[in-house]
Amino acid sequence: MSETEFSTTGVTEFSATGVRIDRWARSVTRAGQVTVKDGRVALLTSYGREIDSAPVGTVSAGRPWFAGADAAVARVNGTRYRLTMRPPDGKPGDAAPSHRFLEALYNAGGRPS
Repeated sequence: MSETEFSTTGVTEFSATGVRIDRWARSVTRAGQVTVKDGRVALLTSYGREIDSAPVGTVSAGRPWFAGADAAVARVNGTRYRLTMRPPDGKPGDAAPSHRFLEALYNAGGRPS
């Protein structure tokens, strides 16, 4: 699995690469990208091809009880995705990227699931 890089350039923006994106029981990509920008959530392949996207207000997300701190579940256009975001190496005190994704989504007007 690729190393995850993430950045938050504002309160409501988020970007993470090296994200494993599963359409529940089936893997879509092991090194994808998740972005929250300009009021939209986008799930992309490692080549930048769009898997799915939707306005932030229609996306619901949360952390499942059965997953670790590096995972989140998002429902985009009615499809449920599991997003596994590994924290970058060498930054032990930082919040997990999945937590920062959820924060950015909520701050931009997303709904908790």
